[in-house]
Amino acid sequence: MDDDHNPGQGATTATSEALFSFGVLTDIQYADLEDGYDFWGINRRYYKHSLCHLQSAIEDWNGTEVQFVLQLGDIIDGYNAQYNMSERALERVMEEFKKLRVPVHHIWGNHELYNFNRDYLVHSALNTKYLQDQIFLSNTCRDQTSTGDNAAEFYYAYQFCPMSNFRFILLDAYDLSILGRDTSTQKYQDSLHLLREKNQNENLNSPLGLVEYQFVQLNGGFSQEQLDWVDDVLTHADKNQEKVVIMVYSVKQKTKGTGRLNVTARSHQYWSSPWEYLQRRSTCREFASPFLARKNTLFQPTVALGLTGNTLWPHLIFQKTKCC
Repeated sequence: MDDDHNPGQGATTATSEALFSFGVLTDIQYADLEDGYDFWGINRRYYKHSLCHLQSAIEDWNGTEVQFVLQLGDIIDGYNAQYNMSERALERVMEEFKKLRVPVHHIWGNHELYNFNRDYLVHSALNTKYLQDQIFLSNTCRDQTSTGDNAAEFYYAYQFCPMSNFRFILLDAYDLSILGRDTSTQKYQDSLHLLREKNQNENLNSPLGLVEYQFVQLNGGFSQEQLDWVDDVLTHADKNQEKVVIMVYSVKQKTKGTGRLNVTARSHQYWSSPWEYLQRRSTCREFASPFLARKNTLFQPTVALGLTGNTLWPHLIFQKTKCC
């Protein structure tokens, strides 16, 4: 990926050959409400006007040569649930995405799970798993579906190839979480037990007094089943000499008056800020598995810009001089 490339420009330099480009956006957090502030009362939120920025982004992408768009989560705001507006808000946003001339891949964040349970999401337009690479599926037996006896325990993750020698992996950062899971499921029970063990606050979204700040209700983690699946995908990519890009929703917590919290994965390897966990696992000797310890894995955790607090959106171009 060309680090010197201006995301707002569609052209590449004369010395490089563009392989493909794609759009990225996150945190639209639309609601038919007037502007307000986030949970901590710090950042301005443009609930209603975020739709205008989405419209501008789609118009821009339709005028370029992007092959697809990645929507990285929090497509509507949690406030919609309080006013019984969740379905209408999602419909309104999806009406705009229908104007996009290329496929869009959706990831689920915590705000999706504030508004809907996982059963609803898997049958909604936010489930874009049908876009996954079918050739890889035919060569592995570990892929899981959202039907059958274990449907309630499923994770939403898949992979796809925009062109030969490139593979994208979309992960489920709330595979282990109490958000959106039926209370009768094992994953819900395991997540609640871990959360209460690590967080004794009455408000489980509060990190106050915690040694490990990641253990709050709005966060989540990966099951071993999902990690094993990713390892299968990366093994396949290694054998076929593919470049891999991993995309996942990641919460960055803030505390009023103190700025960002440093989220780590010191004692529990599956419940953490997803990006810090993945990067830690790829570099620390304590993890024996080859998971993500791959030279062909491209980490890009900060390429997306939220529309609720930023009017910019990037489209990214892979160039032959950088990625091949």
